[in-house]
Amino acid sequence: MGTAELSCATLQALAVAPQIRVVAVVTQPDKPKGRDLRLTPSPVKSLAEQLHLPILQPLRARDEAFVAELRALKPDLMVVVAYGQILPPAVLEVPRFGCLNLHTSLLPKYRGAAPIQRAIAEGEPETGVTLMLMDAGLDTGPVLAARRTSILPADDSQSVHDRLAQLGAGLLLETLPDYIAGKILPQPQPGTGASYAAKIKKEDGQIDWSRPAMQIWNRFRAFLPWPGAFTFLSDAAGARPQLLKIWRAEVDGQSGPPGVVLSADKSGIVVGCGQNALRILELQREGGRRLPAEQFLGGFPLKTGRVFGSPGIPK
Repeated sequence: MGTAELSCATLQALAVAPQIRVVAVVTQPDKPKGRDLRLTPSPVKSLAEQLHLPILQPLRARDEAFVAELRALKPDLMVVVAYGQILPPAVLEVPRFGCLNLHTSLLPKYRGAAPIQRAIAEGEPETGVTLMLMDAGLDTGPVLAARRTSILPADDSQSVHDRLAQLGAGLLLETLPDYIAGKILPQPQPGTGASYAAKIKKEDGQIDWSRPAMQIWNRFRAFLPWPGAFTFLSDAAGARPQLLKIWRAEVDGQSGPPGVVLSADKSGIVVGCGQNALRILELQREGGRRLPAEQFLGGFPLKTGRVFGSPGIPK
C-alpha cells in the first residue's frame, strides 16, 4: 500500500524478491493535475502498471467493498509506505502477520505527515527509517527495526527522501525473513521523546527574517523542492510586492537588521537575520528565470538598505 514516490523503491524491491509474491498494489485514486485537470495516476500506480501487478484504488480505505477485496486476497502480510490514509482496524486485521509500515523518521520522533522536512528544519544531525507493526494510532506501533543516516550540510528534503527510500526498502527485505520466522518481536516505542511532524503548507516556505540565519537556512533546505523558500520586496510605496524565490543560499557571519540588504554584489545578496545573515546565491523573480545573484543584480539592482518583507502568501 503506497501512493507517493517514496513508496516506489519498496514496491520495486518486493516485486523482484524471489521469495515474495505481490498479490496486489493498493494506491490512492487518480487525481486531476495541471491546467487541464487531467486525471493522473500516482507514482506507485505507474510503477505497478510497468510491473504488471494487480491494482486496487479505493476511494476510502474503510470502504466495505475494499475490505472484502482484501480478505478475498488472503494476504499473509501488508506493507504500507506513504499511502496517505489512516487504515481502520478492519484493514489492519486482514493479514495474519499484520501490516508493516516504513516511516521516514527515528520513531517516536516526528510521527505524522512530514518527518523528513521537519527533521531538516529543526537542524537534526541525523534521521532514519523505522519499520513498525501498525496499530490504530498515528505512527505509534511497536518497532521491528530502524536504520540511521546523517543529514549532511549539502542535503535538502529531496536528497534525504531519496536516500531514505532506498534505506527503507533494504531494511524491509533484511527484516522480513526473521520477522516471519518469529525471531524478531516488535518492541514498544519509548514512552518519551515523541514529536509530531505536521503536514507542510505553502506558508512554511515564507522566510521570517527575524529568525537566526542558521534556522532560516535549515528551513530553506527542508522546504526544497516544495514549497521552496520565498520572500517579498516592495518596489515603491503602494506598489504590488515582488515575490522572490530563493534557490541557493548560505549562512554569512555578518549581522544587521532582519530583512535588510547589507550588501549586494557578484558574491551574493547578504540579508540581515535575527542572528548573523543569509547570503543569497541564486534566486528567481516572479515570472522570471532562476539566476545566479550576479546575473540577477545585472537586471534588477538592489541597493544596501532595501528591505525584504512578508505581506502575505502568493496564490
